[in-house]
Amino acid sequence: MARSIRSTPTGGRLAGAAVLGYLAGAVPVADLAARLAGGGADLRSAGSGNPGAANAMAVLGPRWGYAVLVADVAKGAVASAAGRRVAGDLGAHVGGTAAVAGHCWPVTTGFRGGKGVAASVGQCLVTFPAYFPIDLAVAGLTSASPRWRRRAMAATAVASTCWVASGVVWWRRSLPNAWGPRPTPALPAAAAVSSALILHRFLLARRSAGEPPPGAREPLPVPLPARVLDDGEAIPPVVSTPSEDRAA
Repeated sequence: MARSIRSTPTGGRLAGAAVLGYLAGAVPVADLAARLAGGGADLRSAGSGNPGAANAMAVLGPRWGYAVLVADVAKGAVASAAGRRVAGDLGAHVGGTAAVAGHCWPVTTGFRGGKGVAASVGQCLVTFPAYFPIDLAVAGLTSASPRWRRRAMAATAVASTCWVASGVVWWRRSLPNAWGPRPTPALPAAAAVSSALILHRFLLARRSAGEPPPGAREPLPVPLPARVLDDGEAIPPVVSTPSEDRAA
């Protein structure tokens, strides 16, 4: 019976995986950290205004920032694992993507969430562990370059493209996936949906900050290093020109 559930999950089980994933992603980790840290800090009005790890690091301190980062990654991992438990391999992908949606638009905070990058890392860890080291390498290369750090949306788009493209390669070649689900079309599809949610959240943040859309001509920013990387965004020093990676 368990084997049948894993191979052909019902709509109800997939819906259950989606609900569990969304609720896991919607846990307001950064807000909880701010309350536990004391001082009455509101991460949506302080620092970059983004309820993510780097803003928590800048406002609350490194210890709290790293704790938020680990917890946000764990949300995506737990959601994917729970989805797999409920609805098999497909449920893992559904749960992970739902966690990204929950992180970006959590009902617990009036649908005002982060950008979902950390949650997607947890999703990748459970559903695509064979690619996870590559994912970390891509993230490391982009974050090491000051140019990429000042253009966090572009860096995230590059990383997302690599994630989706690798999913296609693993599926088409039936490559081993460590402890993750057997590669199927659901692997690149889930990566693509999660990536689309993240990039859409970036665009919404830019729009609310009054910044031009990608590709628009604008003055070159002052070449100062970004202070912190957060949930796929860079928090730049205050400059007189718009910056692509400013958080909303």
